[in-house]
Amino acid sequence: MNAKIAFLFPGQGSQAVGMGRGLAQRFPIAQQTFAEADEALGFALSRLCFEGPEEDLRLTENTQPAILTVSVAAARVLAEQGIEPELAAGHSLGEWTAHVAADTLSFADAVRAVKARGRAMQLAVPAGQGAMAAILQLDAAQVAQACQEAARETGLAVQAANLNSPGQTVISGAAAAVEKAAALAKARGARRAVMLPVSAPFHCAFMQPAQEEVSRVLAGLAMHAPRIPVAANLTGALVTTAEAARDALVRQVTGAVRWMDCMSALKSAGAEIYVEVGPGKVLCGLLKQIDPALKSLNVEDAASLEKTLAELAAPVN
Repeated sequence: MNAKIAFLFPGQGSQAVGMGRGLAQRFPIAQQTFAEADEALGFALSRLCFEGPEEDLRLTENTQPAILTVSVAAARVLAEQGIEPELAAGHSLGEWTAHVAADTLSFADAVRAVKARGRAMQLAVPAGQGAMAAILQLDAAQVAQACQEAARETGLAVQAANLNSPGQTVISGAAAAVEKAAALAKARGARRAVMLPVSAPFHCAFMQPAQEEVSRVLAGLAMHAPRIPVAANLTGALVTTAEAARDALVRQVTGAVRWMDCMSALKSAGAEIYVEVGPGKVLCGLLKQIDPALKSLNVEDAASLEKTLAELAAPVN
């Protein structure tokens, strides 16, 4: 298999109790990855992933290192099987995982940093003041207009947070403004406007305190030029230097996730097969909406690993 492979790494929302357990039981490299995370954080993140409880796993400061760890474990198992990416992208938190895969920063540094990121994001806005909503089947430009109108009418901030696919834009901001924008989007012809069960309004101006904390944390970490190009959420462009990687990881905290642009950049760079590496299949679903002709696979457990390796015609060791 000589096709150019891009790895896609999921973000918050893809977590589930039990994630990573099968890989850790079968592959020593995956078990070692969880042990490294436990040591880096000073508590049993592995037990939280494998056994829950779900309410603890859902806490942003736990969810983020947990998803990153499961995704890195899966990527390391793939590497042992001879499957390595030539390009990478990650959705929000997943951009950090992409940079671990690209050797931009160490796994231990990343797992500690995203725990701090999660805590800062959680603390940035008092509970109940912010909200997010998914707007389905409405042009992104019309969603942006609905946000502008809602901001004018309420005097509160709301903006596009995730430009996920032609049929899905997520908005984020003050709760009243998000609710107003969602109603306006429905009036403009959106098929649905769904309020999301999130603990804070991510990827909007309310996250400025968290962005400052992420900047402070990253300033203290050793970063290297990515071994493979990584698509930046903020611009959709491919990042190839340590400085650009650091800037992208900082500014994506308040910036929108331009996922369609990220996929376009990977395709333009020659990616032929897209493998979602980590829990869930959210990104495979978005890719089908963006371009149904693109081939997507996923690896989150032993069964999906075997299926993907069979598709790639690689032997399972």
